[in-house]
Amino acid sequence: MALSRSRRSGGDHGLFWPGYVDVLSSLVLVVTFLLSLFMVAQFYVSQESSGKDTVLRRLQRQIAELTNLLSLEKGQGKSLQEELAALQSNFATLRADNDRLGGIAGGIGEKDSRISALSKELADKSALSADAQARVDLLNQQLLQLRRQMAALQEAIGAFEAKDKDSQARISDLGARLNIVLAKQVQELQRYRSDFFGRLRELLRDRKDIRVVGDRFVFESEVLFPSGQATMTIEGLAAIDQLATAIIELERSIPPEIDWALQVDGHTDIRRIASAQFASNWELSAARAISVVKFLVSRGVPAKRLVAAGYGEFQPLEDGTSDEVLRRNRRIELKLTNR
Repeated sequence: MALSRSRRSGGDHGLFWPGYVDVLSSLVLVVTFLLSLFMVAQFYVSQESSGKDTVLRRLQRQIAELTNLLSLEKGQGKSLQEELAALQSNFATLRADNDRLGGIAGGIGEKDSRISALSKELADKSALSADAQARVDLLNQQLLQLRRQMAALQEAIGAFEAKDKDSQARISDLGARLNIVLAKQVQELQRYRSDFFGRLRELLRDRKDIRVVGDRFVFESEVLFPSGQATMTIEGLAAIDQLATAIIELERSIPPEIDWALQVDGHTDIRRIASAQFASNWELSAARAISVVKFLVSRGVPAKRLVAAGYGEFQPLEDGTSDEVLRRNRRIELKLTNR
């Protein structure tokens, strides 16, 4: 009891002590934990410090190398500064020269542009020149062949000219002989023409409407044809029949070597005709000449000795519009000629 009272009487101190012990225990545990952490940290720090020392030594070596390089670079930098100063001086000089040559540069730029264009044109022409050269080579080959052919032709011409001289001499001789023969035939034909016209004059001496004009025997159209017609009248047939007799007699007397022909020409006056049968005076004059030729053939005159032609109103004997002039211009002409 007494103990109980004494405990109760000292109860405050008894309660404090266990708590103090608990705090000390806890503090010891904390300190122990902190020391453990410190030990672990110290271990890692020592390890890290050891690695850092290795890295630090490597960095120091690199710093030493860089220091040496820096020293070298400083020396080179000084040289470069000196060179830069020289370059700046040269640049200033060049800039002054550039300013002085600025005007020239513009012209040079234009010339450079022109030169570029000319260079391109030259390149194009060079390409064309290659093709042209190929063509020139081909033309030269063709020209060489032509020269060879010309040489062969010249040789052939020389041989031909040698022969031609002889031929020309023969031709000249033959031409002279032919001219003599032709002149002789013309003279003989003129004589036969005179005889023929003389014979016609004798046969038709009573006809006042038939006359000789130069080397032609002229029948007025009214003697042979009705107006505007190409069919001969009975009187015209009789006149042409006498003509056929004279021609046949003439043929017997003209030598065979004389190539003669009797040309029958039809003429009208200037008054135009436009009928269902004849569209113009040409048709009428030609139809009348053909009628005469056909009748002569029917009377025995060889057709190869006859020629028919129509002249219309374009070769009048006389100019004018009187009835007498128009009557004389309407005619049939006969002309003995050589072919």
